Amino acid sequence: MAKLSELKALLAKANKAAPRAPAPAVRPAARRSVAKAEPEVDLRAVFADVAPLRAANRAALPRARPPTVPAQRLADEAEALAASKQGVAPSPVGWDVGQEVEAEQTYLRKGLGSDVLVRLRRGHWSVQGELDLHRLNRDEARDALGAFFNEARNCGWRCVRVIHGKGLSSPNREPVLKGKVRRWLAQRDEVLAYCEAPQHGGGAGAVLVLLKASSA
Repeated sequence: MAKLSELKALLAKANKAAPRAPAPAVRPAARRSVAKAEPEVDLRAVFADVAPLRAANRAALPRARPPTVPAQRLADEAEALAASKQGVAPSPVGWDVGQEVEAEQTYLRKGLGSDVLVRLRRGHWSVQGELDLHRLNRDEARDALGAFFNEARNCGWRCVRVIHGKGLSSPNREPVLKGKVRRWLAQRDEVLAYCEAPQHGGGAGAVLVLLKASSA
């Protein structure tokens, strides 16, 4: 019978000879993410204001809205203004200084030679400013004329054009401002002369006005 010490020696020898199996790896405990419980969503309530697409094979293109500008009325006014400036019919044909065919076609301050009117009508002085009195009543036109001559004096203008119209858009197509404006011009101290504009410059609907030279 073997001794106990011999059995221990044999067992130790056997353990040394046999390969050792690797120790099982210890896996860390997996972290569990706890999702917060979300309230249920009522999709019908969320999409209540959404309209379903129409079952059609054409795209719904937005149509351009008509402009709010009264184009026809503006065109009519522009046509009337052009007719008033240029004249539907020529201004009294063939008239020249000294051959006026109606009253108040020209004005010349006393002491000045008639050659001043001749040069004014023939464009010796270039027009430096213009005042259009269309669509103004008598009081508005007179105030506008005064303000315009103040501006002309401040700017040092010598020759200006005042458009009073031929009365094409007035009741009974009568020139309401034509005579009044020309009489007002003759009463102003800064006006040396005026003459009815040539056809290409307004004709009977406008006057060219020669002003005093501003004193520096």
